[in-house]
Amino acid sequence: MELRHLRYFVAVAEELNFTKAAQRMCTVQPSLSQQIKDLEQEVGVQLLVRTNRKVELTEEGKAFLKEALLCLEHAKKAIHDARQVSKFNQDHLNIGFIPVAEMKVFPYIMPNIRAHFPSLTINFQSLTDELQFQALKKGEIDIAFTRYIDENEELESLQVFQEPLVLIVPKDASVTSVKQVNIKSFNQQNFVISDEASSPQLYKIIQNFLKKEKLSPNIVQYSTNILLNVNLVGMGLGWSLVPMYVTPLLGDKVVVKNTVEPLPMISLYVSYRKNQKNEAIDLILRILKEHFYINIL
Repeated sequence: MELRHLRYFVAVAEELNFTKAAQRMCTVQPSLSQQIKDLEQEVGVQLLVRTNRKVELTEEGKAFLKEALLCLEHAKKAIHDARQVSKFNQDHLNIGFIPVAEMKVFPYIMPNIRAHFPSLTINFQSLTDELQFQALKKGEIDIAFTRYIDENEELESLQVFQEPLVLIVPKDASVTSVKQVNIKSFNQQNFVISDEASSPQLYKIIQNFLKKEKLSPNIVQYSTNILLNVNLVGMGLGWSLVPMYVTPLLGDKVVVKNTVEPLPMISLYVSYRKNQKNEAIDLILRILKEHFYINIL
């Protein structure tokens, strides 16, 4: 049974005339009559009594009409509610992000978003990668900026850019006078490393790098956020490997040291739901493609 069957039946029941009902529904009478027959066959009872002179509802038809009207009213409300949600979603944009996006990406996209969509309400949520993907799948955020991608068929992901890790050391460290640091000097050196739960991708990249290069630093502290890495290094607790975007935040107690050997790279990705229609997200993607080397994955 389809909604059109109910609409045709209600038209006949209210007009009590197949010709008028057909005109009302913008169809031809034979087609309307067939739809009513199909409906009665599916319901299993006679809903209308037809004679050459008039059309009448059976008792079963009267009962069916009452519920058919309710069904059509519910369907109308469902359509209205869905359109209202769609309108709300177009007027709101929920962005999940990690700090690097706030510093490196938002300065490019936000002025354009404000210029093109002045009435758009934007909500920012600073979340870990994992929490962003959970929120994205639930529809709680519309777009996510993360350090890794989630292999989910409902999501589309793009690589925004790659940046190298850099070595930061206390300003008074002995290596500050050295032009380049050999990574072999990492062995037994005190290090502050980002915590796995807070920065899983950064943690993974650093651990794989240390393992590949057969390095064994002395991990004195696991940091729950990247600014804590900087502060702990500034306090003299040890060295640290951080993404390059952090360098403007170092202050006067921490310096960047170049290494003889290259340090690993870390990526930033943007993800969104594939079937999501949102003009603001389309604009964000265009801006990212203009300002960054962006790859479709």
